[in-house]
Amino acid sequence: MIKVSNVTKTFGDFVALKDMKCEIPEGCIYGLVGSNGAGKSTFLRLITGIYKADSGEIEIDDKPVWENEAAKQNFVLVPDELYFIQLATMNKMAKFYSAFYPNFNFERFNTLTEKFGLDPKKKISGFSKGMKRQAAIICALSCQTKYLFFDETFDGLDPVMRNLVKNIIFDDICERQATAVITSHSLRELEDTCDQLTLLHKGGIIFESDVQNLKTSLFKVQVAFKEDYDKKLFTDIGIEVLDFKKTGMVSNVIVRGDREEVKNKLKAKNPVLFDILPLSLEEVFIFETGALGYEFSDVFDGNTDKAEAKTDEKK
Repeated sequence: MIKVSNVTKTFGDFVALKDMKCEIPEGCIYGLVGSNGAGKSTFLRLITGIYKADSGEIEIDDKPVWENEAAKQNFVLVPDELYFIQLATMNKMAKFYSAFYPNFNFERFNTLTEKFGLDPKKKISGFSKGMKRQAAIICALSCQTKYLFFDETFDGLDPVMRNLVKNIIFDDICERQATAVITSHSLRELEDTCDQLTLLHKGGIIFESDVQNLKTSLFKVQVAFKEDYDKKLFTDIGIEVLDFKKTGMVSNVIVRGDREEVKNKLKAKNPVLFDILPLSLEEVFIFETGALGYEFSDVFDGNTDKAEAKTDEKK
């Protein structure tokens, strides 16, 4: 387990993280999402012992990380800004990694290299941006560590390669009961990958939840009644309403609660139209952040997910 307790990190007058607290359980894929500058990279560099916290404690398996070589052999980091030895091939990088990680698996390295279609004898400097990230991911997964950290994991990867990376990371976590922490500025990238999602904003966690609970506890109700009605109809029968929009006699209501309980309460009112619709993860976060007093567009720098969705449609 990774335990972060009241961690603060500053750079001059800039506060990158302030009093951050979280616990990351073993055997899960933990997603950390937030806009650029939210503190995601700083967080990863702190829990991997690259940075030293100004205050607070960071422990992995009850051991401090800072200047602890034994602890660092249990995790590997793929940073946002990749580094390779000058003029190195993938084979050379594999030997480099194996010198630091006793469990480095060359068989795994060869299998992944073949699966990604990379030539391990070619210089990495001649690779494209996406190929370089693939090379870094292959080396990291071959280390066979208990913990894996990926910063902006899918940056520079095309949609096909993104899915391949997601599947390989997921399979690796399941097979070895390892733990992965993945950061991204895009909710869509993490929606179908992570067990738990945490929203980081201006150096602090403003929202944290299990993905399954997150997507099932909030949903949209489309309903209509013969008689005129308003939002009060829902609140009077104990339904928590996050958003209410009505056009004519049909309303679309964002609700938090137990689906069956909400369904039974509304059915008892004899609606002429009734349907429960799922929400996308982006929609869930829009209403969750709104309930906490934040504007979603501010937290995500103008809604990067929607911009990326348009880009994908053009492709």
